[in-house]
Amino acid sequence: MHYISTRGQTKPHTFSEAVEAGLAPDGGLFLPDNLPSIADKLTAWSKLTYPELAAEFFTLFAPEISNAEWHQLTAEAYRRFDSPDVAPLKKITDKTYVLELFHGPTLAFKDFALQLLGLLYKRQVEHSGKRLAVLGATSGDTGSAAIHGCMGQDGITIFILYPNGRVAPLQERQMACTGADNVFAIPVPGTFDDAQRVVKDTFGDTAFANSVNLSAVNSINIARVLAQCVYYIWASLKLPEEVRATAEYVVPTGNFGNVLAGWLAQQTGMPAGGFRVATNQNDILHRFFTSGDYHQSDVHPSHAPSMDIQAASNFERFLYYILDQNPQRVREVMTQIKSGAPFKIDLPKTSMRSTRMDDAQIERVIAQMWQDWQYVLDPHTACAFTDMAQDRVSVVLSTASPAKFPDVVKQATGSEPTHPTLEALKSKPLQTWPLPADVAEVQAFIRKHISHGTNP
Repeated sequence: MHYISTRGQTKPHTFSEAVEAGLAPDGGLFLPDNLPSIADKLTAWSKLTYPELAAEFFTLFAPEISNAEWHQLTAEAYRRFDSPDVAPLKKITDKTYVLELFHGPTLAFKDFALQLLGLLYKRQVEHSGKRLAVLGATSGDTGSAAIHGCMGQDGITIFILYPNGRVAPLQERQMACTGADNVFAIPVPGTFDDAQRVVKDTFGDTAFANSVNLSAVNSINIARVLAQCVYYIWASLKLPEEVRATAEYVVPTGNFGNVLAGWLAQQTGMPAGGFRVATNQNDILHRFFTSGDYHQSDVHPSHAPSMDIQAASNFERFLYYILDQNPQRVREVMTQIKSGAPFKIDLPKTSMRSTRMDDAQIERVIAQMWQDWQYVLDPHTACAFTDMAQDRVSVVLSTASPAKFPDVVKQATGSEPTHPTLEALKSKPLQTWPLPADVAEVQAFIRKHISHGTNP
């Protein structure tokens, strides 16, 4: 198994090399050179625990790491989740299930990938003896999950950029109240897309990236997408067998990585009826899936801030497949997107559809779910509860604990959700390092602080 770039101008990488690089040297994103079939393994896998399932899945995609070591890594990665099932599947009605992905250390779905990625980074430092600078941008949950996967790790320094004033207060506290000396929470002016642009351009400077041993923690890192495939397979195996092949997975997403993971799992042989991309009012993905039009517009702050995105970084991976795995065509389209020019394609038939929801609708859905089922949703998950399929089972991916967004939930339900982990943050001092959204400034900051933390 090797990993190739969506843009076709990078030599094949091993899994470990692709994880370390994050972004391919030609600016593209890594994908497996083939997708192994899991169809004949599902019966046996149905008897496994979540960590065991993750280990078996990753063994197929990264055989250079032994199966025994994968079992050690995944057991450690999911040890701190507060549910015995790790990802419990809750039945709301005969037609509606919720896959709860918020039982990790930072109470968001990003923990599934980033607890594991932190251990892969640790393994890399131990094997190479070289320090690692981990860089990412966040619209909310990625930053805190990445930090909690890397903080205190010997030989690793982590730098997270986020849009100043555009993440939820508790999300910022999860990043900026750790007290760890190898963690740098960096607010920048503008939107998430501005922060993400700085990160991508920093990785695009290969001389700099190589000089500080830079690695990407965003969902451009292929390890994150593969880790997210696992919970779709887990959910499928927990459903009644007779509905697995027709179930629709409803995925709140802004950066496209979460739903892409489900689609890739389906391509390997996981039974599924389809996927619905659930967006908020920043609806570039909804516009694409309804019309084939991909045109970036202004980002408008919403009740679901982690989805306040107009440049979906994982979209390039999906493009690679729908453009018949043609790297030249991908390069042309991505150049067009980067220039800000709109583009439109005739969409091939896929298992994807989409919906959008504005803030008023989000509040109504949270209130209705509480009134009807005494079930509390966070505002991102609420975006999924529209246009529900009437003829088949829907599995909604619940991406974050409602306690991370107390103001919106209280406004909708009349009561404020709390969580002890978050309550403890409120009395801790906030430590941030504000910078302009400028590549040179960020690079200088990384160089200055790369030696923080314990040397390997």
